[in-house]
Amino acid sequence: MPYSLVSAATLGFDLVRLPGGPDVATVLLAGLGAGPEHLQQWAAHHPVVSGSTAQRHRWSDRAARIREVAATGVVDLRSAQAHPEARTEALVALLEQGTIGDAASLERLLREDVLGPESGSAVEVGADVRELAADVLADAAVAGWAAAAVADRDRRAVTALVDRVGPVPPPDLGPAGDALLELTDTVAGFDELRRGRWRVAVDEVREARRSWAAAMHGAAWAAHVSGRTRALGAAQLLAVGAFRAAGFTPGDGARGVWNAFSGVVQGVAMTDLLDGAALDQLLLPWLLAEGTHPTGVHPTTS
Repeated sequence: MPYSLVSAATLGFDLVRLPGGPDVATVLLAGLGAGPEHLQQWAAHHPVVSGSTAQRHRWSDRAARIREVAATGVVDLRSAQAHPEARTEALVALLEQGTIGDAASLERLLREDVLGPESGSAVEVGADVRELAADVLADAAVAGWAAAAVADRDRRAVTALVDRVGPVPPPDLGPAGDALLELTDTVAGFDELRRGRWRVAVDEVREARRSWAAAMHGAAWAAHVSGRTRALGAAQLLAVGAFRAAGFTPGDGARGVWNAFSGVVQGVAMTDLLDGAALDQLLLPWLLAEGTHPTGVHPTTS
């Protein structure tokens, strides 16, 4: 399944369950927030532009190696067929780590959505600079996606190229930006008691999955028609880091806690364009776990 900014919550579902998922989110957020000067600097640091012949060869070999490892870094159930106990462990691992998309889908997202025609900065610098900057960001994103399998030296090398550019401003989060920042800061500070309350809340709303999916789709459609797809995608990527900083595990992500949290993010981000019933549906886990609605949001069921 291809990733897209329209369905960034699905990408988030994969990222919160991968060891390097927050690193991937950080790279994508940098791409979304980058101005022309950032893209130009990434392009200028590309080994094709700034490196010697030997450095260019090393970059090419490293990039190919990272993608080869990423393409084969999925849990393999076939190797456990002969040992039932090992196969059970593999099934649990698949639940927690098996991804909806793949590294190739992630790279397409970065090149075609994050740095695609909707990026004013990418359009301004032109195709040549955009492609070089995309190479630098894509290497780091794919290495993060496959962090469990990519060699540390390769990850450090590609991350260093991204980090050589100064701080990139956060991307636009839309009219609910302040509320989203407060929301994610709050979640990042969760303790075990609050994590436990969220797990209970998720169990309570599990039967309403169909209504939740419809509300998520409605919010994504509202973002699309209002020109806020990039802002909503940025909000979901910001939520990835908060989810992991909160101490939630890959198992929590697989068992519904991420879906509940990403629904709250979706609701807060699109509060002004959702009807009361859809907003109530998306915010219900927060209400059950926290006893109130997120700051600045006052839904009224229609």
